[in-house]
Amino acid sequence: MSGYPVADDHEMRSILQKANSIAVVGLSDRTDRPSHGVSLYMQAHGYSIIPVNPRIHEALGVPAVASLSHVQCQIDIVNVFRQSHEVPAVVEEAISHGVKAIWLQLGVVNDVACKRASDAGLPVIQDRCIMIEHQRLIGTD
Repeated sequence: MSGYPVADDHEMRSILQKANSIAVVGLSDRTDRPSHGVSLYMQAHGYSIIPVNPRIHEALGVPAVASLSHVQCQIDIVNVFRQSHEVPAVVEEAISHGVKAIWLQLGVVNDVACKRASDAGLPVIQDRCIMIEHQRLIGTD
């Protein structure tokens, strides 16, 4: 786990309970990819998934957009499935879009970008799987 403090269980639970929409940066249309399985799980649990990937046309039955700036609705959580060095650009776009929280998946760590998001008032979770935390904190059927 990284050196940057992540949200605690109470804050993660609150973020998940209040959220409706999740923009998934790096969502793949390939069913064998972790981003697809995690997003499918979150969609099945009532979240509106917005695929953000310039290389695909759609995923999970939803049209994809090239970047967060192309999203036309409020984004509650930006869930990032990109390499750690790509996170600063995603964070800047997320801040500009007015998102409510940033979530970096397992293995995605960028303390500088997380500090930037936190300084902008956004809760940040990094190096955690949103599906695993949802299962643990909210429960499944």
